[in-house]
Amino acid sequence: MAPLFDISGKIACVTGASSGLGRAAATCLAGAGAKVVGVARRLDQLDDWRAEAGGETAAITADLADRHGLAEVAQRAAEPFGAPDILINAAGLNTRQHADEVTGEGWDATLNLNLAAPFFLAQAMVSGMKSKGWGRIVNFASLQSRRAFANGISYGASKGGVEQMTRAMAEAWSRFGITANAVAPGFVRTELTAPVFSDPVLSKQHADQTCIGRNGETSDLDGPILFFCSDASGYVTGQVLFVDGGYTAK
Repeated sequence: MAPLFDISGKIACVTGASSGLGRAAATCLAGAGAKVVGVARRLDQLDDWRAEAGGETAAITADLADRHGLAEVAQRAAEPFGAPDILINAAGLNTRQHADEVTGEGWDATLNLNLAAPFFLAQAMVSGMKSKGWGRIVNFASLQSRRAFANGISYGASKGGVEQMTRAMAEAWSRFGITANAVAPGFVRTELTAPVFSDPVLSKQHADQTCIGRNGETSDLDGPILFFCSDASGYVTGQVLFVDGGYTAK
């Protein structure tokens, strides 16, 4: 019997693979033997990721905010290795605007990239997973899926939607062997959280809020990602796993 966490030979598509948690997830899967297609806007950063990750990788540049182009992205993602078995939706946007200052444009951009793009990209890839009778969809939720933070109303609304979307994906597709789950990271040092970590007082406040006593590292997501992408989670679907050092336990 193959090891429960074995994903060698699986084909994965990871959005936001040029930086942050998306890059860490793509590197993790490549290191575990998956064939990984990274999707992002910046080709130079994708090239850097491929050089760092090693293994069998490919890169696609795309603007995931263009909803009408997502079906084409799915087609292009299948060209290097075949139709993906695994989709990780890690690309995200946080405008960090106070509720009084949120604009229609900022609201639409946030919800489009954080919520609409993961759904429509998954929708475009599900047929390939159905044909294999096996698939894994991993979305990125957030502390703000359930907690309110300053200047986070549009981001929080999108991530609250991700949590419910994940459950709805599970209801729609799990009977075909496709599980849908989400990870909800705590405060991890990435480009997206740079404003938090640039303030030592604020960074310490968040570390003190955890049960473990520190903020997260990108490597803290490796185990949960491998769990959700492998047969180890075959009977787990529609769930959100908070990888936050116990931040939400307090």
